[in-house]
This record gives sequence, structure tokens and C-alpha cells, in this order.
Amino acid sequence: MTPQAVLEIIDEARRKEARSGTFLRQLREKALDLPSVVTIEGHPPATSLFQFAVEYIEMAPRLIECVEACARQAGKSALFEPVISAAIRYFTQPSVLLIRYDGLDGLLIRAYLCHRLMEEMYENNRCTRASELVDIEATRANLLAHQLIGEPFANELDEAITITVLQIAGTSDYYNLNLDPFVEQVNNAAWDWMRHYWENLLVRNHIRFSLGTDL
Repeated sequence: MTPQAVLEIIDEARRKEARSGTFLRQLREKALDLPSVVTIEGHPPATSLFQFAVEYIEMAPRLIECVEACARQAGKSALFEPVISAAIRYFTQPSVLLIRYDGLDGLLIRAYLCHRLMEEMYENNRCTRASELVDIEATRANLLAHQLIGEPFANELDEAITITVLQIAGTSDYYNLNLDPFVEQVNNAAWDWMRHYWENLLVRNHIRFSLGTDL
């Protein structure tokens, strides 16, 4: 399976949502329970949240593609293969726990798992941590997705991610591994569009966090 297969799954879910409107109705309810640090401006809240969620979902296969390409160009394909495979399987071979969640609501969960996996892998290596590859706005996008999924389920997903990361990269050898060649590839100008798109996801959808606070 490839990132393209994930895009096809997303396209099918969008067509289903266009017929049913189920996910948008769910977000109208979610919009009423957002933390006070989250402010939605300029649009009906559910519309902004819906567009945010769709873009957040669509970023998952693009992120997978970026990591896969950069790992290959840096000569680190074997190292990153378990991460890439795990991220793709969230969409193509979801666990029994996730099968009952279909449509865009299910894909939001799968995208959250993908983005959080990448975030934790980033944190588990000294080179990637020092690189500042991940902008604070990207982290806040994950926090908002956490809220839209809802607790305690989102916390259970975080625990599952912790277990996966420990299995793949839970050693001091991985933490101290020289991944500067990978960082150089990710910083390549060819991926500037993706970083800009990801880092402006909240702003583009008229969503902001109160200064000096966090979820």
C-alpha cells in the first residue's frame, strides 16, 4: 500500500460525506464544547472545523509521502520503513477498535494517529528535535484534533502511539542516531509548500489559540 491508496480512501469518504452530511452535523455539536482557549472567527464554527478536519486528514498522506521521499534520498529508507508502514496501515488496515468509525470522523481518528506518530518519532531523536522541523502551530493542530475526537478516546489513542513508538524507536541508540541527512532532505526547498501549508492550517481556517495558553 502507498500514500496514493490513502488518498483514494479519503476521496471515497468525502463523497460519502457529501451525500450524508453526518460529519458536519457532528462538528456542530463539537463546536459548542470547545475549550475557551480556542476561538473561531469569520465563519460558522462548524464550517471552519469541517474544513480544518478535511485539510488535517488530507495532510496525512502528504506527510507520509514527504517522510518516505526524504528517507529514501537520505539513504535511511530501512530505518523509516516501520514508521511509514504503521502510518499507512492506520488507513488501510485499521484495528478492530477503529473499524466501526467510518466516514470522515473515522479518517480524522486515523489522521490523528498518523500525525501523532510522526510527532513522537520527531521527539525521540536528538537530531530531529534540535532541527525545529515541527512548528508550534502544527502541534496545536494535533491538539485541536484531539479535542474534536474527544476524551477519553483520544487519550487512549495517545497511549497506543506511545506503545508503537517504543516498539519502533524506544532505545537510546535511536535517540542518538545521526539523522542530519534526513533533516537536510526535509528542509529541502521542494518541501517548503508542505511546511507552509501545515503550519498555517489553523490560521487559514480562522481558528486561533489564546496567547499564553494552551490546551
